[in-house]
Amino acid sequence: MVRLGVRLDQIPDLTPRELIDLAVLAEQRGYESVWIPGPDSLTCLAAIAAATRQIRLGTGILSVLSQRLPVLLAQSALGLGRLSGGRFIMGLGVGHPVSSKGHDDYSGERPFTRLRETVEIVRRLLGESQVDYEGRIFHLKGAGLDFGPDSRPGAAHIPIYIAALGPQMVELAGEIADGVLLNYVTLNYLDRVLEHLDRGARRSGRSLKDIDVASYIRVAVTRDADDMDMARGAARRLIAHYMGHPTYVNACVQMGFGKEAAAVAEAVARVGEERAAAAVPETLQEALVIVGPADYCRKEVEARRAIGINLPIIGPFTVGAAEPSYRNTIGAFWA
Repeated sequence: MVRLGVRLDQIPDLTPRELIDLAVLAEQRGYESVWIPGPDSLTCLAAIAAATRQIRLGTGILSVLSQRLPVLLAQSALGLGRLSGGRFIMGLGVGHPVSSKGHDDYSGERPFTRLRETVEIVRRLLGESQVDYEGRIFHLKGAGLDFGPDSRPGAAHIPIYIAALGPQMVELAGEIADGVLLNYVTLNYLDRVLEHLDRGARRSGRSLKDIDVASYIRVAVTRDADDMDMARGAARRLIAHYMGHPTYVNACVQMGFGKEAAAVAEAVARVGEERAAAAVPETLQEALVIVGPADYCRKEVEARRAIGINLPIIGPFTVGAAEPSYRNTIGAFWA
């Protein structure tokens, strides 16, 4: 069976009921997994778990900078793993420091160390009844989870995926994670990403084949020329939004689009995301987002699979009305 995932965004234009129904549609189409970004992803996935039977459920992602400390993350993973019958995948990352600031528990210090220690602690808590841990950031003495009468430490493995853009984070994912979760990776840059992933894997005695390579691929399936124009405009607005985050500008520099990304970022700072969309050049849009008829979109996704993405995760975005946009794009693919 062809592996395929879908990203569903918690946006105001999609009701909770619509998100659940879209996940059910993805399950019916044979998608392997559904991924929910954002700090409230666990709540949304719990509702989807109750409405589905087979599709796997991933947080895409929870930020270790501002969204839950390791013990609570481990307890949440255990709970959702139980609720879903073992379908849960924990996606972790550092998120966007700019948007994370202002949280009461925010700490942007040593993000790589914080992520590494979080993964180590979560794994130990899920596998042991009592954990002592002395790290550079976290310190635990006799910590443990409430496994309940029908479970025990180590009874189920919960995969951990790390969201990565830059080379250092990709290598960390290769070193300590079950999978890497990429976003906005261009076709011509993926080889370099895989090199870094393999380098990290070899640090822990593994190889590239031991790491699941998953990637968000933003897609809008169009029906006609008018739909295509709307989709391209929506794609430019989407890119302008991301170029407001220095992390993504830096990623574009790595991929050879530094000049284009910097120009969009400057426009965002000057006139705001909506108006800055006009500054997104066609070359950047075509490199980062797939827009077109269903056959074209399927071909482009398969091209990415062929060069190393094990799990393409289709990321629909709004073109016109939100729910029909997501439904149309999800329905254009099947596993």
